[in-house]
Amino acid sequence: MKKLNLWFAAQLCLWTFPAAAQTFRTDDPVIKRMWEEGMERSQVETLAQALMDSIGPRLSGTPGFEAAANWLLEIYRRFGIEARKEQYGTWRGWRMGAVHVDLVAPRVQTLEAKLLAWSPGTAGKAIEGDVVVIPEFGSAAEASRWLSEVRGKIVLASAPEPSCREPEAFQRLARAETYLAWQRERQARFDSWSRRLSALGGDQAHQRLEQAGAIAILTSRWSQGWGVNKIFNASTERAVSLDLSCEDYGLLYRLATNHQGPRVRIYAEAEDLGTVPMYNVIAELKGSELPGEYVMLSAHLDSWHGATGTTDNGTGTITMLEAMRILKAAYPRPRRTILVGHWGGEEQGLIGSRAFTEDHPEVVENLQVLFNQDNGTWRVEYIQAQGLARAGEHIARWISLVPTEISEHIRLDFPGPQEVGGSDHVSFLCRGAPGLRLQSHYPDYRQYTWHTNRDTYDKIVFDDLKNNATLAAMLAYAASEDPERVPRDRSVLPPDPRTGRPRDWIQCRPARRSWEAR
Repeated sequence: MKKLNLWFAAQLCLWTFPAAAQTFRTDDPVIKRMWEEGMERSQVETLAQALMDSIGPRLSGTPGFEAAANWLLEIYRRFGIEARKEQYGTWRGWRMGAVHVDLVAPRVQTLEAKLLAWSPGTAGKAIEGDVVVIPEFGSAAEASRWLSEVRGKIVLASAPEPSCREPEAFQRLARAETYLAWQRERQARFDSWSRRLSALGGDQAHQRLEQAGAIAILTSRWSQGWGVNKIFNASTERAVSLDLSCEDYGLLYRLATNHQGPRVRIYAEAEDLGTVPMYNVIAELKGSELPGEYVMLSAHLDSWHGATGTTDNGTGTITMLEAMRILKAAYPRPRRTILVGHWGGEEQGLIGSRAFTEDHPEVVENLQVLFNQDNGTWRVEYIQAQGLARAGEHIARWISLVPTEISEHIRLDFPGPQEVGGSDHVSFLCRGAPGLRLQSHYPDYRQYTWHTNRDTYDKIVFDDLKNNATLAAMLAYAASEDPERVPRDRSVLPPDPRTGRPRDWIQCRPARRSWEAR
């Protein structure tokens, strides 16, 4: 099926449904009530401030995630919506406290740093050590000899960036030859660093550094934006693992390679909480005519811990929470059962949503459609049918009910490419169920807030958040009322461009339900 341009769909809807008011393309009273609830009586600012500022980061296995799950249950209780926690497994419990990192020689400066997830702390006292750089090695034997020198040291374990200016500025403002030279230098540094880590054992390099007596390992996973980026899990058990901003990491690297004696002091509070339960939060509006068929809203509740996980995925969480409030107020007796899944463990591999599909085959089998939202703060601008050959006509019909102020920004793509990763809708797609992604603008999300310590409340654009919650509610309503089930036929995928071979649909991987499982 060819791609459907939304403009033509919108014109068709205008001919079909005389406008009852300036913004509406249908006289449907439920749509009008949803607009009033979502756009005129919105609660997204109050909800977002409580989740992001007061509860904060929601890393799997931490008290913050537990607090967020309990907060959702309380909010749904206030809304008069049935909700529950469903345990799907366990994870490594961890609590992070204060973290402070300072350059103390050859001068003093506080550094921008974050503790990597599940890293040990400094046992209630500051540690201090000289900073060293992993050198180029001529052989594995040379690498082994160098390891004997790292005891008590703080090791820089990432390739340094030649510049921390965002690439767009280089490309736009620098001379072409300057930009190309920067690209070549950057690639050369990464190639060099790959060889260094390979000589130390590749994936086992950090463990070998720890075993050799390094007291801390510093990395810098730059997003090509600002701040401390890519806050992932520590790969060591005893050495403190931290990620530094691009700028501060480069400072330490230059001081060390120029033999200017950099020395760093680290104070980090962290507590291993043992094994703790992990949950999904599921809320439900029971269907009045077809209670055994389902429409589902979806967003992951967990986050990384560098900031407050606002655009990944606090905004998605609030979108779906507010959408359920709108549905309860404007459409309290849905035709089909409407569920919302606030997933745990998405950042560890879509664990919560994968586990739900394993534990609830009846929902997967009888799912009309799932709408997932998981990126950024901007308004939804793209919906594609994820390779479902005949789903497009249903999506177009649902969108035709949505007021112009919301729908005019949305591009529809039928049948569209099929995502093989990304977010929780894939957990349902891989089992054949219709899972759609409500996609917002991506580039600045990837560069500036995604998995960084800049992912904070102030990044939210509340006009767009209200828009998205209202859209999600309207789509859930339209899908619930649809007299037909969404077909599950899959389009024929084009050959893999690298091999020329036919491609199969994505296969489901089992959920890894515990930290220990491999």
